[in-house]
Amino acid sequence: MPLLLVALAVSLVVTFALVYRAGHAEGRAQASRNGQPQRIHVGPVPRIGGVGVYVALVVSAAASVQVLGRDEAVVAALLVACALPAFAAGLVHDFTDGLTPRGRLLATAISALLAWAVLDTGLNRTDIPGLDWIAATAVGGLFLAVLSVAGIAHAINIIDGLNGLATMCVVIMLAAVAYVAFQVDDQLVGALALAGIGGVLGFFVWNYPAGLIFLGDGGAYLLGFYVSELTLLLLLRNDEVSPLFGLLVCIYPVFETLFSAYRRYWLRGMPPSLPDGIHLHTLVYRRLIRWAIGSRSAQELTRRNSMASPYLWVLCSASVAPAMLFWDDSAVLGGFILLFGVSYLIVYRRIVRFQSPRWLRVGRQRGRARAGRR
Repeated sequence: MPLLLVALAVSLVVTFALVYRAGHAEGRAQASRNGQPQRIHVGPVPRIGGVGVYVALVVSAAASVQVLGRDEAVVAALLVACALPAFAAGLVHDFTDGLTPRGRLLATAISALLAWAVLDTGLNRTDIPGLDWIAATAVGGLFLAVLSVAGIAHAINIIDGLNGLATMCVVIMLAAVAYVAFQVDDQLVGALALAGIGGVLGFFVWNYPAGLIFLGDGGAYLLGFYVSELTLLLLLRNDEVSPLFGLLVCIYPVFETLFSAYRRYWLRGMPPSLPDGIHLHTLVYRRLIRWAIGSRSAQELTRRNSMASPYLWVLCSASVAPAMLFWDDSAVLGGFILLFGVSYLIVYRRIVRFQSPRWLRVGRQRGRARAGRR
């Protein structure tokens, strides 16, 4: 808990400073990114919110000497240091738009390699038929770990499309990691997960609902790296935790990414890395949140943006809750992973075909009432 409060305070102050400075200066990091199909916000907004989160993690790692002891503080410091390539690459892209997704993935893979070298965070078990024999080898375990870390980091960036969406999902994921860590008496992983929650919440205050600052690619890749590495540390240090626990915790962004790649390449004949505007969160925004239709004011669109995020928080929680309940049972966790995939496809299919349940569609009557008053 002390690390959570430290990270929260630092993130609040640093992010406020970034918002204040952005209000008095124009910069490349404020680019509105016109013409991108996935963009659903209005006007220039600073995209460097990850800076506040990273500074908060650095300070909390330093403070962990007093809370956890020297040896554990060294692990915390090394973890934050290893995140730097992933964070820096994303931040460079936020300022310049000059890095391809492949370049950012490569930087995240370098971060994962560094973590493996200094913290031994390889993935040596999966409980998935056909993969365990790969994970059993040193090279195979390293490959799976790097693939997992880079993939989850990219997945968090994919869902970072609405105010508060990616950050609250990360808070939910880290809460699950902290819960299981304390269940198995792993004070280090639990404390680091709480520090991550504090750092994210300090940014969240300024991001949701007003959208005063965005997480940016740097912040998204940083948080994806942090969540995945803490999960690997939890598995490495505690044999009783199922390796499928981490997959179920992160299944919403992971499945969104895999399905998006399939949809783009196989259904639309497009490169999987090419952005589009039909992610699930974009469909929720455009087809379920209807009260602001007809109004293009920045205030109305920002409110509509923020109203869409809780739909996806519920979706994320729907997978995290069973992960917390059955964290040591791979068979049950595997069943919930399959259930999530089927449920996601059903929900997506209904929304994209305009067949979503009426009770999910917010504000049709409210919108008509407003129109009548005008």
